[in-house]
Amino acid sequence: MKTMKALVWREDGSLALTDRPVPRLFAPEDAVVKVTLSTICTSDLHIVHGAVPRAKPGIVLGHEFVGIVAAAGEAAGGLKPGDRVAANCITFCGDCWFCRQGFINNCEKGGWELGCRIDGCQAEYVRVPFAKQGLTKIPDTVSDEDALFVGDILSSGYFGAQLCAITPGDTVAVIGAGPVGLCAMQCARLFGAGQVIALDMDESRLAVAKKEGFAQVICNPQKENAEDLVRSLTGGRGADGVIEAAGGTNTFELAWRIARPNAVVALVAMYEKEQRLPLPRMYGKNLIFKTGGVDAVHCARLLDLLAAGRLRTGFLITHKGPLNEILEGYRVFEAREEGCLKWAVTPYEL
Repeated sequence: MKTMKALVWREDGSLALTDRPVPRLFAPEDAVVKVTLSTICTSDLHIVHGAVPRAKPGIVLGHEFVGIVAAAGEAAGGLKPGDRVAANCITFCGDCWFCRQGFINNCEKGGWELGCRIDGCQAEYVRVPFAKQGLTKIPDTVSDEDALFVGDILSSGYFGAQLCAITPGDTVAVIGAGPVGLCAMQCARLFGAGQVIALDMDESRLAVAKKEGFAQVICNPQKENAEDLVRSLTGGRGADGVIEAAGGTNTFELAWRIARPNAVVALVAMYEKEQRLPLPRMYGKNLIFKTGGVDAVHCARLLDLLAAGRLRTGFLITHKGPLNEILEGYRVFEAREEGCLKWAVTPYEL
C-alpha cells in the first residue's frame, strides 16, 4: 500500500503530520488530485478549537488547494490525469433540490466535507467526490498562487458582495481586513461600490487594504468611533451594505450599527460563539440579514476574472513552506506573526 504524508486532526484534538494511505477512487464521480499548493484557513482553526460540531476527528485537514489530476472516474466530468485544477471548498452533487437552486452549501449529499467530514488537502494527495462540480480547470494564464483561493476565500468575498445587492455608487463597509474581507472589498468594487470602508483592529491588515487600493477609507474601531465615521461619510445615513467577515466578539453588533436603515448586512464570518440579535434596539431600521456558508458556485467565473486581471489574490500569500513545516505554519498563521495573511503549503520535501 502506497503511503503519503498528511496532517491529521486526532481524537485528542492535537495535530500530527503522519503517514496515511494514498487515496483511491471510490466512485465514478471521484477524482484523485496530487496537491501542488494548499493553504491553512481560519476554518481549520475553528475545527482545532472544537467549534465545528460536524467535524470528524481522525480526518486530514484542509479544503483550499490546487493540483494536478492523478486519476479520474468515468463520471468526473471529462477530467483526465494531468489536468491542472482548482478546488471548490464545498462538495456538491449538482442534482438535489438545493443544488438546482444554487444553494450548494446545503447539498443533500455534500456540503463542507473536505477537511471536515472526509480527508482534506493538507496532504500529498486528496480524493475529491463529485469532481465534475468540485474541480475547475485553471486557465494557463492564472498562477497556482491566484487560483489557490478561488474555491473558498475569493468565493466567500464574492458571495458577501453578492448578498449585499450592491448598486452602482453604494457605500459598502467591510468588517475584517483578513483574507475574506480583502476579497470582499475587491468584489464590492467589482459590483459597482463607489466607496469601500475597511474596518479592522489590526493596523497592518488595514494598511494592506489601503495599499492594494481595495478601500478608500480605513478605520480601527479601537481608535475611533466607527459608527460616527461611517455616518460622516454617508450623509448621516450609514452604509448601504455591510459585509461582516471578521467573526469577532462584537463585530456582529458593529455590523448592524453602521448599516443604514433598509440596508443589507451580509454575514460571511464563521463565529465560534452564539450571537445576540437585539431586536428592540434595532427596531425601525428594517435591516435585511443574509448569512453564509459560502455557496461557491462561481469558480469558473472567478478564474476568468483572475485571468482578465479584474481580481487578484496572490498578494494574500505572505508566508510559504513545505508540508514538512505545516505545524509551524499553523502556529504562525494563528498568531498572525509578521503580518501573516495566508501560509501557503508547498509539497512535502524528502
